[in-house]
Amino acid sequence: MAQPGLATRFQRRFLAARQLCSFPWPELEQNLRISPDSSLLLDILHKTVRHPLCAKYPPSTKYRRSFLTELIKKPSGEPVTLSESTAIVSGGTTGLVTWDAALQLAQWAIENNSAFRDRTVLELGSGIGFTGIAICKTCHPKAYVFSDCHPAVLQELAENIRLNGFVLEPGKTRHIQTELQGQEEEATNYQKTKLNPKLIVAELDWGSVTEKQLLDLQPDVVIAADVVYDPEIILALIGMLQKLAACRAARKAPEVYIAVTVRNPDTYHLFQAELDKVGIGWQIIPAHSNSIFLYDVQPNVTILQLFI
Repeated sequence: MAQPGLATRFQRRFLAARQLCSFPWPELEQNLRISPDSSLLLDILHKTVRHPLCAKYPPSTKYRRSFLTELIKKPSGEPVTLSESTAIVSGGTTGLVTWDAALQLAQWAIENNSAFRDRTVLELGSGIGFTGIAICKTCHPKAYVFSDCHPAVLQELAENIRLNGFVLEPGKTRHIQTELQGQEEEATNYQKTKLNPKLIVAELDWGSVTEKQLLDLQPDVVIAADVVYDPEIILALIGMLQKLAACRAARKAPEVYIAVTVRNPDTYHLFQAELDKVGIGWQIIPAHSNSIFLYDVQPNVTILQLFI
């Protein structure tokens, strides 16, 4: 159990903008070794960067960044590190940058880590991997399948996974139909330590993937961020979700969470209408006004839970 008052001591030092070396980091590390769940870290976040006084009288961005960087190191050993493009569109794709919806989905996942712990997660449209890497570092899934369809994105994605200290199986990204071969052997290798989930990078085309290929994945949770921005993509995404629903056999349907950036209300409403048309239920997950990451929370990002 964490010593009572540890989060409060962090709060007093943070709100007073004390030097970071004065914070009780060794005690935090000791508590996390005893109990590695994220409840203590969330308590510290709520009492520091998410405290109302921090919103009203914010410390400098440099101070907050340094504090968060040090805090993130404690449970994971290092922060999430990414190589990404500075251009919105690069190499014919928008998947080489991190979008706001990915940040907010990662934040929601960290705050609701029980939805991912010891479960198999399939991420659609992983891009360069921020959301998935953050989940793998903090939520302890049993297995995580990163997926995308653009070769340049898949290459950058695999490099970012390695950059953050995770190990992929030998060989580069393969098509999803061959990715799960030898799955039991991979599981044996990765489950030598509970802290390292089995990681897969799969080339996944929503239009051509078969129900058999999806059945091999057997996800417990399906997530995606910023994949609802074009009518054609919406139809392909819904077709993919229908295949997931059809191939689950006797298994429980996976939980599905989609973070949507509402740039065009008509496109967003089309997505909801198409979901209704095929009988996929949905509900909006309430959003938080503060962020655990250093970015401005965008009011036009919505997280939907789908029921397939």
